[in-house]
Amino acid sequence: MTDRLAGKLVLLTGGVANIGLAILESFVQEGAKVAIVDIDSERGSKVEQRFPKAVKFFRADLSSESDIRAVVGKAADWLGGLNTLCLNAGIQLSGNVSQFATEAWDKVFDINVRANFIFVQESLPHLQKAKKSSVVMMSSLAGKRGAPGLTCYSSSKAAVIGMATTMAIELAKDGVRVNAVCPGWIDTPFNGPVIDYIGGKEKQEALVKSLIPLGRQATADEVAPLFVFLASDESSYVTAQAINVCGGVYS
Repeated sequence: MTDRLAGKLVLLTGGVANIGLAILESFVQEGAKVAIVDIDSERGSKVEQRFPKAVKFFRADLSSESDIRAVVGKAADWLGGLNTLCLNAGIQLSGNVSQFATEAWDKVFDINVRANFIFVQESLPHLQKAKKSSVVMMSSLAGKRGAPGLTCYSSSKAAVIGMATTMAIELAKDGVRVNAVCPGWIDTPFNGPVIDYIGGKEKQEALVKSLIPLGRQATADEVAPLFVFLASDESSYVTAQAINVCGGVYS
């Protein structure tokens, strides 16, 4: 541990599994105090028990505006302020354009886009008060480079990029930096829907080898360090960026 995030008071969404859990572990190792927000109480409680002094779990349904607004206040009270907002939570649903239900479209956008906006809006007084703060949003390479079956997901992640880079320009005067992280193929269960869509694990592995110059997927631990950097003072001149973690895929 190098205490790169000492003094950072973090609200992290989706911090109980997959990339979110790797981010949480890295943040704690670097000295941050973290409030995690997720709908999975069982996993959340287990994570809290692992880091009893540095982490507290708060349950919220991110499709509910009232839940989000309430949990920001609770998290900021426990943290004693808020200077770092990491919006990692998201969902992925795949399907052909001709068959994709509008209800599924709305569900994806509620979690991947609308929730992020509400979190920033509700957190803004705390972030502005801190005078030097960071917002990091989880986007995806899919937000820059689409693929069959991913129209909804790619559109939502493109919206995240637009939201992050535009907010960064508006909020720069307040000392609030905003950036997006755009992972490519990461080896976690999160990609289950798109793996099923393209025909299973074997076809997905062949696609990865043909598409990615490094010839493999990343692990969640290879994404988390970028979140640490963007949350830290080391990135004090980095804002309005959408940074790829993709093994060399050109976008």
